[in-house]
Amino acid sequence: GLCLLVLRVFIGVHVFLVSCALPDSVVRRFIVRVMCSVLGLLVRQSDPRLRGAGARVFIANHVTPFDHNVVSLLTSCNTPALSGAPGFLCWSRGFMELGVTGSRAELVDSLKEYSAHQGNPPLLLFPEEAATNGRAGLLRFSSWPFSILDEVQPVALQVRRPLVAVSVADSSWITELLWTFFVPFTVYQVRWMPSVPRRADERSEDFALRVQELLAVELGVVSTRITAADRTEHMKRLRHTTRLPFAPGGGPGYKTSAWALLCGGGGPLCVLSVAHPVPTVVCPAASSQRPAARPRVSPSLPGGAPEDARVTAMAQQVKEVLPHVPLEVIRTDLVQTNCVDTTIANLLEGRVSFFPESEEAEDLPAPSTSQAAAASGIQGSVAAPSSKLATKQFAKSPVERHLSLQERKRALYDYARR
Repeated sequence: GLCLLVLRVFIGVHVFLVSCALPDSVVRRFIVRVMCSVLGLLVRQSDPRLRGAGARVFIANHVTPFDHNVVSLLTSCNTPALSGAPGFLCWSRGFMELGVTGSRAELVDSLKEYSAHQGNPPLLLFPEEAATNGRAGLLRFSSWPFSILDEVQPVALQVRRPLVAVSVADSSWITELLWTFFVPFTVYQVRWMPSVPRRADERSEDFALRVQELLAVELGVVSTRITAADRTEHMKRLRHTTRLPFAPGGGPGYKTSAWALLCGGGGPLCVLSVAHPVPTVVCPAASSQRPAARPRVSPSLPGGAPEDARVTAMAQQVKEVLPHVPLEVIRTDLVQTNCVDTTIANLLEGRVSFFPESEEAEDLPAPSTSQAAAASGIQGSVAAPSSKLATKQFAKSPVERHLSLQERKRALYDYARR
């Protein structure tokens, strides 16, 4: 792999120079495609007769940072740069600079003006706005690409390679390029689908969902309602949790909690791949079931003093977050879970029944009241959470402060949902 990487870096420089020197034509695409096969990028296509059948906008699913380069090896097309600073790096990666840095409305107006000129190549757009591993599902399509023209042509992309994951969430395009040079080959399968016109009086959102369903059926994956913003939020949580020292059995429960928030608590399959080198599909529907995320520990702990002291310390941490829960109930659940996060989740979500301590609940701020109502299943009016801290004192450890923040945010979410 290292030998291939070093060799292909030098060959890749020649491929870049050739693609810059030759004008866009069938000859240039053929030469660059042959040279890319030496780099391990093998491009295959199905139904080439449907390619460019009068369509001015191509809609494709997003798998790798080089999807637009691969499609441009088969037909002439341009992909606008949606993020990143304009300049040489943006141009060298094959993106088209429009000079628009404002809102999506300004971008759509600029693309409409571009498509009005018949001499310009078609547009290749990725409504997912974020790459996935392409094996579990599609992110929810944004509606703005479907506001440009009333007819689009879907393009289904599938990518496979041996040993290493095709696409990794939160990985830079340079890292993905080096892994592409490292592995023996990467096969891109491009399927051209018939053009899809807009129906009469059909909104752009409905048009986007209809095309998303067609692409999902063609790829054999799930059409999810998870957006690129949900993906970004999950990656922020994942980056933070990987830096936290996990308590015994604490890490998996917290990650499942983040995924349960994204998946809607047992919703559709999630579509991210998290780490090299093993190809993985994170958070299938089964993993969003919170009871299954409880750590497999012995139901009873040894009766030694160190264990009792540890359980007591963990119970105090839970008590600071949920002061209305009796201490004995907390200790009983901690003996089973051996995890502060899982116990808090069990108490908040009502899997452990208890009677709130009314004399303490009167002295608590409003967030604890809403948490008590959520845990005990009380129906009725709940006081709005206030901005006061739920803990009695400011924690010295940043880990404890973060967990306290997460629980208060969860209480606010529960109140907003009710």
